[in-house]
Amino acid sequence: MSEGSPGTGKWTVAFSVLSGTFMAVMDISVVNVALPHMMGTFASDLNAITWVATSYSIAQIITATMAGWLVTLIGRKRLLMLSYAVFILGSILAGTSQTFTQMLIYRTLQGIGGGCIIPISQAILREAFPPREQGMAMALYGMGVVLAPAIGPILGGWLTDNYGWPWIFYINVPICLFGLLTVEAFVEDPPYLRRGVSRVDGLGIVLLATGLTAMQIVLEHGQQVNWFESDFIIAGTVITVISLTALVFWELHVEEPVVNLRLLKNVPLAAGSSIGLVFGIGLFGTTFIIPEFTQQLLGYTAYDSGMVLLPRAAAIFLMMPLVGWLYRYLDARLLVLVGIGLIFWSYYALYGLSLGADFHAMAVPLVLMGLGMPFMFVTLTTISLSEIPKADMTEASSLYNMMRFVGGNIGYAVVATLVANYSQVHRALLIKNATPLSPAFESAEAHASAFMYHYGFTAPDASRHALALINGQIDRQSALLAYNDVSIVLGWLFLGMIPFLLLLPGRHAGTEDGAPVAAE
Repeated sequence: MSEGSPGTGKWTVAFSVLSGTFMAVMDISVVNVALPHMMGTFASDLNAITWVATSYSIAQIITATMAGWLVTLIGRKRLLMLSYAVFILGSILAGTSQTFTQMLIYRTLQGIGGGCIIPISQAILREAFPPREQGMAMALYGMGVVLAPAIGPILGGWLTDNYGWPWIFYINVPICLFGLLTVEAFVEDPPYLRRGVSRVDGLGIVLLATGLTAMQIVLEHGQQVNWFESDFIIAGTVITVISLTALVFWELHVEEPVVNLRLLKNVPLAAGSSIGLVFGIGLFGTTFIIPEFTQQLLGYTAYDSGMVLLPRAAAIFLMMPLVGWLYRYLDARLLVLVGIGLIFWSYYALYGLSLGADFHAMAVPLVLMGLGMPFMFVTLTTISLSEIPKADMTEASSLYNMMRFVGGNIGYAVVATLVANYSQVHRALLIKNATPLSPAFESAEAHASAFMYHYGFTAPDASRHALALINGQIDRQSALLAYNDVSIVLGWLFLGMIPFLLLLPGRHAGTEDGAPVAAE
């Protein structure tokens, strides 16, 4: 059944695999709004509690990258069903965690299960739909992969505020159980999949796990310890570089690699994966920066900050099938260019936000972003794998998704670092004007002191509190300017991807073996 059948067969397969994909991807972002509540439950500080997200990300990216090799080892359907089962078990256990150690173990288990679901689902979808409907297949896939991070903060905030943080994990169970049962009933392994390995690539597995684990830790925790001022981050960076460099050399020479890097000789896959990395930076960077901006500077609750992302999610949902249909008729490079243009426009609009920004002011740029993302994601996901033989589809999907995962983690790290650094720069510039020689500062201090005196403070206390109030306003204004700067940096990053479009094929009709009939 993996190649689909007439009538409703392909749609049944699609919903079978997408249910798990949506939840596995959403679990990357759904915990972010619940972390402050978990801090109280586990008596942990902010630096420690972020490992709840890190442990999941590490396990997920490792297993997602190994998915192609694991399919060869135990079979695709068997691996997918096992992944669903492990993800469900990890979700149940995570919701029942009583200690911080238990939470980390169970989140790792969740990540192990969720990692393989994502690339396997993509490969199955490409086979279930005929060549002329590949754009629509990847539009469906995009609803799981792109829509899920946008929905995560909304659903997570609502569940946390109304039912408690364990329900952000329990919600996975019925949806993934549906996926498990329908996969067992409707999905079968096609005959062309390679079966069995003659030799386990033990060194490759060790290098992959070591390199990706060290990279995740460095990216997600570097900002907390001021990056290379920490010996821990320096050591992690050295381990990352050595392990991943050795991995590339080893995997290109071993006969049965755990990661088939030779597939990157395919130019559309290599170019599409590179653009996908930047897409991951923008998608997850924005998913991080908007809730932070609204909660820290505008005073939103976790649920309200998640709702700010709802317009983007709605635009993504509406545009995905439309772009999937347009893919059949328009040049792929043009579609990606339209997406880049819309996303840059959205970041430029976010660049102009102020501390008085209301929901409408934020909704407009986020809708633009939601309109642009499907143009990039659907097209890139389809065209990147358009020349890959079906036997290699899961391995190629693993590589493509790995780049997007890495981009997402880079996005979190880059955004957090830039906000912190730009805030310091802007604060230093603003403080220069906060002197008795500045008429504006004197006026602000006088008004603030009068306000404090009116509410019962003595004159010395009123003056001291007035200065503290002004200092707080300077901090908020510095942070605002930093968030604006980060928005324009992300926008220019997307524009920098335009030259890569020259490496993508134009027309994209395909044959049953995945190779294009014609490319212009």
